[in-house]
Amino acid sequence: MKLLLLEDDDLLAESLEESLNDDGYAVDWASSIRDAELLMSTEEYALAIIDLGLPDGSGLELIERWRRQGQQLPILILTARDTWEDKVVGLRGGADDYLTKPFHKSELLARLHALLRRQSGVLANILAINGVQLDEHTRQVSADGALWHDLTSTEFRLLRYLMRHPDRVHSKMQLLDQLYSLEQDAADPNLVEVYISRLRRRLGKHVIQTRRGQGYLFASR
Repeated sequence: MKLLLLEDDDLLAESLEESLNDDGYAVDWASSIRDAELLMSTEEYALAIIDLGLPDGSGLELIERWRRQGQQLPILILTARDTWEDKVVGLRGGADDYLTKPFHKSELLARLHALLRRQSGVLANILAINGVQLDEHTRQVSADGALWHDLTSTEFRLLRYLMRHPDRVHSKMQLLDQLYSLEQDAADPNLVEVYISRLRRRLGKHVIQTRRGQGYLFASR
């Protein structure tokens, strides 16, 4: 699952990117509105974290513009503006949540998780589809409701993305795009086959299906 981070403070952005990576997310970082709009035009993001005070314009105006254009991804505002009036303006402008600086990273992650759960319609930490249960907190999976298996970071990212988008065919390149940020070296598309094979050994071949010449699909039934 890939997130967009729009923040012009290099040190803060690098720290946030590391925390989000550790929590199982791929992150594309933009330091200006121009860069963020370029990324949005080419990439698929599950959520955006946006600072309001940016070197080339207003983050709030950007949010309002995206909403007028029909962008529906959840948006979390991250800013030093901490009055209740600022929060009201931000939420009315199209943001889904508002976090003021300084903040604790655990709170940021908790708010982010809540927004993503709300977006997907899954209100618990456990995704349950077609007999498969994925605990997003412990990064464990169970195919029988009893025995739980630990997942590597990449296995967890891949399975979470597939389960959040069931019955949809994803090409190898689409899946790689969700597993790695743009700044990372391009991975071999055949790696997807390796991780799909690992997941199938734990979940069964019927759950993650191959569509020859197209990609992979997580079957909801």
